[in-house]
Amino acid sequence: MRTVRSLRPVTDRPITSSRGRESEGATSPRRIELKVDSHPANLAPVRKAIETFASDSGFDEKSVAEIGLVVNEAMANVIRHAYGNRTDKPILVTASADGRQIAITLRDWGSGIDPSTLPHRPHDPNTPGGVGLICLRQWMDEVSYVPQSDGGILATMIRRRKR
Repeated sequence: MRTVRSLRPVTDRPITSSRGRESEGATSPRRIELKVDSHPANLAPVRKAIETFASDSGFDEKSVAEIGLVVNEAMANVIRHAYGNRTDKPILVTASADGRQIAITLRDWGSGIDPSTLPHRPHDPNTPGGVGLICLRQWMDEVSYVPQSDGGILATMIRRRKR
């Protein structure tokens, strides 16, 4: 079974390590692109790739874990809700960082329902699920959902580095 279509970084600029000493605007923007199928087996590899990217972009360990969990939950929501648990649909994950922030997008071609328009339901710890949107709202500085003309949603999540 082939689930990961491409998990290699696709860059428009050379990727250089920005770990450690990084000053405002001192690094060139970095970018990765991951193309995967909507199979749950792809959650962990994408999460790890994004966590490595965030760490290499200068985010601290706690922020890296939060960013990774947000991407994991957002992808799980795409699989469950946009694709109705289909395992063969495309998901395009991109991340870019410029030293001040990381911007992550998830593009699906699913149901096209904007999650921000759904009624907010309180989290019930006795009911599985329901934490994805809570994590996004708490740990990301900006989140937007844009319906696409050819179907699906483009979700953009931005996390700024704390100075």
